[in-house]
Order: sequence, then structure tokens, then C-alpha cells
Amino acid sequence: MKEAEDFTDEGEDGRSRIITVALEHAGQRLDKVLALLCDDLSRARIQGLIEDGEVEVDGDICRKPSIKLAGDEEIILTVPAPVAAIPLPQNIPLDIVYEDEHLLVINKQAGLVVHPGAGNPDGTLVNALLHHCGDSLSGIGGVLRPGIVHRLDKDTSGLMIVAKNDAAHQGLSAQLSDRSLSRVYLALVMGTLMPRKGVIDKPIGRDPKNRQKMAVTSKNSRDAVTGYQVLEEFGGALSLVECRLQTGRTHQIRVHLSQMGHPLVGDQLYPAQPTALKASLRKGGYEDEAIAELTAFPRQALHAAAISFIHPETDDEMDFEADLPDDFSNILNLLK
Repeated sequence: MKEAEDFTDEGEDGRSRIITVALEHAGQRLDKVLALLCDDLSRARIQGLIEDGEVEVDGDICRKPSIKLAGDEEIILTVPAPVAAIPLPQNIPLDIVYEDEHLLVINKQAGLVVHPGAGNPDGTLVNALLHHCGDSLSGIGGVLRPGIVHRLDKDTSGLMIVAKNDAAHQGLSAQLSDRSLSRVYLALVMGTLMPRKGVIDKPIGRDPKNRQKMAVTSKNSRDAVTGYQVLEEFGGALSLVECRLQTGRTHQIRVHLSQMGHPLVGDQLYPAQPTALKASLRKGGYEDEAIAELTAFPRQALHAAAISFIHPETDDEMDFEADLPDDFSNILNLLK
């Protein structure tokens, strides 16, 4: 258990962390202890920081991740601020549902990453927006996320709002915070939800066992609320569910439904057990061809189908809907 931790400077990175190691960690590796105490950093990232000389143990730089601790050491861990890379405009096709001088509503295709990051330096929605909007997006929402008010996961399709000036960005962000901006999703999930309509109110935080995932947890978590309603059932094997976000946590719908025992079809991060899915489909009377297509669906079956907000400049009520993309529609047709 961490006895003390302090931070100097501000921001996600570019800060030093002062950690006092508890005696219960005596005999454990430096990298293992830091990975446990700094749950926003992966063990591989911590090992790299140690080898780069960014870790001091009782005042001395330590470059050996494997060194064993005695307990009660004071560790200073510095995470250098990232070098800001300015995304370049790229001519990537956009499905623009609505546009004026203040904002855009985009129907994002599955497979498109929203903003540049590790492993995705370009080819993102941000690169496409910079090409489409020119210099007007500069600085709105930050260098790496210009204009982005909210995001969708790479393999989630559907509607997103993009701000084209600071006033629009601030106004839309405020609506996102006070929950007046409404977002409706469609999800195809395993099994039959009971009750058929309800609210999932469970906090979500980083999964302590896998840093690539989120989880329902009381530790280092934030409130997460998802309203849901079953729209259609398919032989007891699968259900089409409408989800309404009351909060906007990372992977919220995927985590909440998976935790309930109803993971999304095709979800690679919070997956259904293939054998259980196949057995359920067979029990529902589906043929081998349909079962094969459903179990091979390559992304989470999740679509941002509707969005509503107040225009930050005109105060008009704005409502938009987007039809399901072909891949999602095709598997529903198989089920019907």
C-alpha cells in the first residue's frame, strides 16, 4: 500500500512524483512496485523511464528496473512532457451530416481513430478535419485534438460533434458536462437483458489487472451511468439494445454491458466467450453460416445513432440521426 505520494508541476506528464515506499514492498522489484503505485503508467513504460535515468531512489539515479527495494525508500519518478507533434492535414473522406461556420456533425466510420496518439500518428479524424477546415481549427481543444468535443472508440461508428471555434467548443463542452447533450447508441449484445429497461449506475476506472482496459471498480474510479432499453431479441441468443449515456467514461457502454454478463458482439477487448456465443446461437436456432459470420464480426457492434444538443451560437435545438452502417445492418439481417 502506498504510504505517501506527492506531485510537483501540473499536467498529465512533465511532472515529478515523490513516493514513499511502504515496508510491505520490501524485497520487490523497483519496476513492479512503481507499476503498482503509479496505476496510470504501464510496467513497460516505467521500465523505460528507469533505464532513461528518470527515477531516483533515496537521491541516487537508478537505471536498473530489477533492483530490489528494502521498504521506506523515497523515490522520485519524473515523466517527461511529450514533445507536441502538430498533426498534418490529410485528404481523408468525411461523412458530414451537418456543417455551419460554428460546428460540424460527423458520421464517423468504424476503423477511424479520432485523434493522433501512440501507434496512430496520422490517418485520424483530426487529420481529416484539418484538411477540411483549414486553419480555422487551430488551437481549439488543444494541438493534438483540435475541435474535438467528445470522442468515439476507433471501431465504434456514428455521430460526433466537432467545434470550429473556441466559443462553440466551450458551449458544447459545457453541455457535455451538464449532461444536456444527449447521445444514443445501438449495441448488439449477447444474451437477454433482465430487466429489459433500466439504468446501470456503476463507477468505472482503469482495470488494475490490465491497463489497456477499463473496469467497474471502486478504486480510482469515476461515476458512470448508462440508461438502456432492449429493442429486439433474437432467439434468446442476442439482443439489440438502445443505450443512453448520462456520463461519458472511456469504454462506458462496453464495460457496463460486459460487467452485466452481456458483452457486445465483436468486442475484442471485453469479449464474449466464443464457445458460449456459438452455443447460445445454436440454441436460438441459427444456422452455421450465420453463426460463423456473427462470431467473426471484427469490431464491437456499437453505433452512435443519435445526438441532440443546443446550438451554442443560435440556441436552436439540434437533433441528428445516423443509420446503421452496412456491416452492422448485415448481421442484424442475418439474425432476422
